[in-house]
Amino acid sequence: MTQSRLTVTVPRMKSLPEPYPAYVAEALGTFLLVFAGPGAVVIDHVSGGGVGSLGIGLSFGLAVMAAIYALGHISGAHINPAVTLAFAAMGDFPRRRVPGYVAAQLAGAIGASAAHRALFGNVAALGSSVPTGGAGQALGLELIITFFLMLVVAALATDRRAVAGTAGVAIGGYVALAATFSGPIAGASMNPARSFGPALLSGTWTDHWVYWVGPIAGALLGALVYLAIAGVRAASPPVATVTAADERESR
Repeated sequence: MTQSRLTVTVPRMKSLPEPYPAYVAEALGTFLLVFAGPGAVVIDHVSGGGVGSLGIGLSFGLAVMAAIYALGHISGAHINPAVTLAFAAMGDFPRRRVPGYVAAQLAGAIGASAAHRALFGNVAALGSSVPTGGAGQALGLELIITFFLMLVVAALATDRRAVAGTAGVAIGGYVALAATFSGPIAGASMNPARSFGPALLSGTWTDHWVYWVGPIAGALLGALVYLAIAGVRAASPPVATVTAADERESR
């Protein structure tokens, strides 16, 4: 008796043309960040404190870590308009790609907050970033913590002298640290997209400008300071670059 094998052919999907895979990766990575980070705030409220402030901070950091390891080789996993603008200012990212990256990041954040609203309703302002100690205090905190975030990112993403393979742990760990200690006062956004999605879907715009001005100024300052102290960087193909052609253009 002969046995016949059943062969199933799975059609192969065509790859998206450049630079669209990077845009999709940025949208997915930012969705993950907002779904997990502000999502932890929402679920903490719904569960009556079941997540806690430490759990919220870890949710942000672990989401960033996962996005870097899963998507960094596709788009650089900026998942943050402030980081994208800072990379462009450093000359490590082509400026013509900035609008596409920022649009994808905002879309991902909006999608995650829309999912929160559909699942839980408009509770806890969907994890919106709102100052509790005044706009000036929040602005100062956002500038400082984003400055150090970009210092870490610039070192690990653009300089071969940094310890290889540690970007996800170092950047995610820093985000968790900043979110844990400064979140209760300023929201520890460090990311305009992270703040924009929840604000749009919940209608919470209190001092929203802080979460654009502070992170962007802090990231630009962090990038410039790293360039000043790093000297001649060991030429590293930055994870920020979309394609080889774009890498040549950015130099």
